[in-house]
Amino acid sequence: MSSGIAQRSTGTRVLYAALSVLLLQVAVENTAVASEEPTRGVCGTTVGVPSAPEGAQVVDPGTDLTDKTRFSPPGTTFWLSPGEHHLSPDQFGQVMPKDGNVYLGAPGAVLNGRGINRAAFTTSAKDVVIRGLTIRGFVAERDQGVVNHDSGERWTIEGNVIEDNDGAGMMTGSGQRVIGNCLRNNGQYGINAYRFGGGLADLVIEGNEISGNNTGDWETKIPGCGCSGGAKFWAVNGADITGNWVHHNHGVGLWADTNNNDFLIQDNLIEDNASEGLFYEISYNLELIGNTFNRNALVQGRNRAAKGDNFPVAAVYLSESGGEPRLPARTSRIDIRGNMFSDNWSGITLWENADRFCNSPANTSTLSCTALVSPTSSCSDPGIATEPLYGDCRWKTQRVSVHENTFEFDSSMEGCLGMCGRMAVLSNYGTFPAWSPYRGAVISEAITFRQENRWYDNQYYGPWTFVAHDTSRRLTAAQWQAAPYLQDTCSGFGETVTC
Repeated sequence: MSSGIAQRSTGTRVLYAALSVLLLQVAVENTAVASEEPTRGVCGTTVGVPSAPEGAQVVDPGTDLTDKTRFSPPGTTFWLSPGEHHLSPDQFGQVMPKDGNVYLGAPGAVLNGRGINRAAFTTSAKDVVIRGLTIRGFVAERDQGVVNHDSGERWTIEGNVIEDNDGAGMMTGSGQRVIGNCLRNNGQYGINAYRFGGGLADLVIEGNEISGNNTGDWETKIPGCGCSGGAKFWAVNGADITGNWVHHNHGVGLWADTNNNDFLIQDNLIEDNASEGLFYEISYNLELIGNTFNRNALVQGRNRAAKGDNFPVAAVYLSESGGEPRLPARTSRIDIRGNMFSDNWSGITLWENADRFCNSPANTSTLSCTALVSPTSSCSDPGIATEPLYGDCRWKTQRVSVHENTFEFDSSMEGCLGMCGRMAVLSNYGTFPAWSPYRGAVISEAITFRQENRWYDNQYYGPWTFVAHDTSRRLTAAQWQAAPYLQDTCSGFGETVTC
């Protein structure tokens, strides 16, 4: 390890140690719960609301919470006393909240699906609150969730432990608040932000621990399904993802897939995920600010390197995603700034598949078109060869700014084989279908030179290399900074800043 890496790593360890102390302090504070506030759900701490609020219905173990809900008016508060609570012993045993219902768990209150019930809380009721419960043992089917199964609007899910379930720990509805929960070891996702037909908006995901999810290893069961992760977001317009600890998920940490827009991902600790820490796919307008990425994509990177696959697997992967001023958002770019990247397989990869566009047979999101074109069928020969369809029928990796970040890695990491420690902006050679106007090097040239993708004012430690245009074109730092690429103006390499 170079002296520059060692110096920077020491600073990182101090920062990480301070963060660990802070998390420990939060955990200790959370074990002593004031009656007026729920526990913040950090895994390994005690969660629960210690006493029933005035007017709440007390639900003891053995009481049928489903019937209690059915025969109570909207807006009723239920307090589940300590012990293990069960629903009816059939797969469709479930609680069906009414608008404004509140479900509180005492410390030690567990709602257990016993491997029988598919979902815990269903229906599209609005303004439901679930707080202080441990929810485990439910067997949701693939792509379905245990809590808020039907994507009700404006739910608050706060200070719970949602663990060891099949499917997703929870679904989301517009206006949902997911705050201070432990979401761990669920079979597919911790969070599946999806609603049939789309239309999700205004999500807040704050202060959660999201870990160990995708225990079902869905990407192996269904290769290329894109159906796993710590948290997955589909067609969400507006999301604040702040202050979470996203770690040790068996796949991607955070994955935004298909026409998401206006995301703020800030002040998260994202580490030790088997695949990318963040995968932002065919989506728009993102601020990625002040996060720490440690040791992400090592499993995926080693596996691909061992097979001789030279694709630049990275901690942050932008796939056909970029800034779009025509979509209302807090930014018209993808702005990646002020983040710390330490010992990930690689740093940031900007990719655009020349064959993946709206109405192309090569588009794996077969039912989706870009947010700029309707209907899908309009993206066809001959109209697609001229503007505006020529530009609007493809998801563009464009208007990406990567600045004021720190990147460090140790090139002696296991399985590197010269394929780690890379930064990339690239595409493939377009070949398909025959009527595509994007065949050849059209998209490689565009993403590399004409779509406003810029690195600048960054700091690097370690022997970083750079990939531009396509996977065959590997560059030194000096080549990356020189014409025709002119990247990383005023960036530092080791102790040397070139400006």
